Amino acid sequence: MNAEPFIAGVELGGTKCIATIARGRTIVRQARWATAGPDTLDRIADALQDWRSDCSFAAIGVASFGPIGLNANRPSFGKIGNTPKPGWAGVDVHGYFETRFSMPIGLDTDVGGAALAEWRWGASVGCAVHGYATIGTGVGLGLVVDGKALHGHLHPEAGHMRIRRSSIEDYAGACPTHGDCLEGLVGGPALANRAGRPLADVPDDDPLWTCVSNELAEWSAMLILSLSLERLVMGGGLLDARPALLAGIRSRTSELLNGYLDDLDADELAALIVPPALGRDAGPLGSIYLGERALTIGKA
Repeated sequence: MNAEPFIAGVELGGTKCIATIARGRTIVRQARWATAGPDTLDRIADALQDWRSDCSFAAIGVASFGPIGLNANRPSFGKIGNTPKPGWAGVDVHGYFETRFSMPIGLDTDVGGAALAEWRWGASVGCAVHGYATIGTGVGLGLVVDGKALHGHLHPEAGHMRIRRSSIEDYAGACPTHGDCLEGLVGGPALANRAGRPLADVPDDDPLWTCVSNELAEWSAMLILSLSLERLVMGGGLLDARPALLAGIRSRTSELLNGYLDDLDADELAALIVPPALGRDAGPLGSIYLGERALTIGKA
């Protein structure tokens, strides 16, 4: 018999939510919903309750979009912060699942969970310091140091860093708070505005993609220099749809570093900046890992 318990995972993303039941990294149940209002939580919880009859899970991990409070000693713990998503600001995500299910509840950001999953099962196994970047509707970064997701005043919000612009384009940026921060340049709404047409209709050789890979390379170079990353996993909807961008990001990152880190030649950068080994399962498995960890802490 498999000694590993069933764990439930909930990934709350910017555009979709995924509920999962797994044993280790083996997924046995999964369902998806569009991210609507907070009543989406009811649909997720109802599905989990239905699954309990044949997959009696022992803990739940929740990997949520941010900002969300992760300091258990603060009143903001488990609550969604200042978000443009209608109805979500102030929602107590942790409290909701804790009330609905009497069991350990693990919590982190969606990208933090994905970073931990890649450390546990994927591209960052064995790395002491690594990051997981997701570029999709928004831009997020999860950082893991010695197997623990990095939190301080808040979780990392590196998608809102400002970078050097790669062209003379005067696009003001789509971020409602910061304008042309990285998310305001390469997040989904920003790219739709910059392209002026459906992104699926923009060919791979369009100059827009050179701008985007250069902007992501500026960010990557800063992250490598400031955080001493051993691995930077880059995922999300944009790179799923345009995997060729990764080569441009690596090439431009090398140019920007300009030999300063003399051990990071092209081959080393190809091993440092990589796609998720877990593919699209990185997010769901991140929530599973958070549940596993919550169960372990609860038994300590």
